[in-house]
Amino acid sequence: MTLSRIGRITRALVVSMAVVLGMSACGGYTVGFMWVLGTQYNQIAGFKIDDYTGNLTTMVNSPYPSGGTNPVSIAVRAGGNYVFVVNKGTYSAKGISNGDGNIAVFAVGEDGVLTFQNTYNTAGNSPVWAVANGTGSYLYVLDSQAPDYATTGNGDITVFGVDGGTGRLQLVPNQLIKNAAGQQLNYFEVGKAPTTFRSSGSCLYTLDSGDQTIYPYGIGSAGQLTIEINSTIPLGTVNATSLNVSGSSIYITDAGSTLSTGGSIIPYTPGASCSLSVQADGAVANLPLTSNPGYSMTDTKGKFLYVLNHGTTNSNTANSTISAYIIESTGQLQPVSDANNPYPVGNGPVCMVEDPSNQYVYTSNSNDGTVTGKYINQNTGQLSDLTRGSSFSAFAAQASCLAVSGNVD
Repeated sequence: MTLSRIGRITRALVVSMAVVLGMSACGGYTVGFMWVLGTQYNQIAGFKIDDYTGNLTTMVNSPYPSGGTNPVSIAVRAGGNYVFVVNKGTYSAKGISNGDGNIAVFAVGEDGVLTFQNTYNTAGNSPVWAVANGTGSYLYVLDSQAPDYATTGNGDITVFGVDGGTGRLQLVPNQLIKNAAGQQLNYFEVGKAPTTFRSSGSCLYTLDSGDQTIYPYGIGSAGQLTIEINSTIPLGTVNATSLNVSGSSIYITDAGSTLSTGGSIIPYTPGASCSLSVQADGAVANLPLTSNPGYSMTDTKGKFLYVLNHGTTNSNTANSTISAYIIESTGQLQPVSDANNPYPVGNGPVCMVEDPSNQYVYTSNSNDGTVTGKYINQNTGQLSDLTRGSSFSAFAAQASCLAVSGNVD
């Protein structure tokens, strides 16, 4: 009788601890939250990330309305209390923005549940990318069409100050340049058809797909961007699709001239006044059996570079993969030694993130609306399938970018 009573008490304690820690026999506690954008119905799918398996489980009330049309980019404020969704908006038949793009702000609640706060307009039109700075004080948003787009064809960067208590956004005027009426501009102009930007040290580099250039700014105080001596950096005869930073190197992905080629990755070294120079060994060819590279990611420790190969739109021969590279101390790249590299993922990957515990990576796949999860070997950079399955349904189709947060309530 005594042993039976002790056994019951022990089992009760184990169950209680499992409830407290969020554990089950099949997994571990929640190590982070993930939000995936979907453009088909303008939604945000929310997931909790299991620490033990990398498995994704759907949040309460998911999916959430995105607060606008055509959500394409998402950023998390430092501290994890607010999420900013970039809604690109719609276009006219002539490719001109209809002016309905916006930034939607969401508060992050218990278990990662999103609560809509407000929407804000950028200085230009058709926003496509956003990054929150490391302190959470500013949000940088890239517009593909600047206010003077009709005459210049250029894009711009809109800078917002972020209220850490409410998530409210306030435009930061450009203190360097005034308009014809003597008023400060409320944007910072970049090149044609910008798609993304990344920061390296005190520099912010924008990739302009329309004229295949990099537009650099210095990152100043109070959210200001400062004009550098090298205002435009030509990339030459390339089809640049992504830009990434690791330590003292910057990597440009060149998709090549046709979708049937894997293209290459070109390492650059930053210099004075935010200049860039191609590293001595030059471009590194993408791996065999790859095509249409469109996005890249470096891991949080700066040891590995991963390139997403979108493949084709043919569901039977999509050839959607991740190419994995080791980043050497010189910044040069070496393919990860693994017969399975490049690694297959869902159809049409467009974005990639690493989880907060640095155990897993995930891709959002546009053509089939899924998220693919992989375990990352921190020593070798090799990727392998998750133990409980690596494919998770987010939408019927048209998943765009995704983001994760390590804050768990």
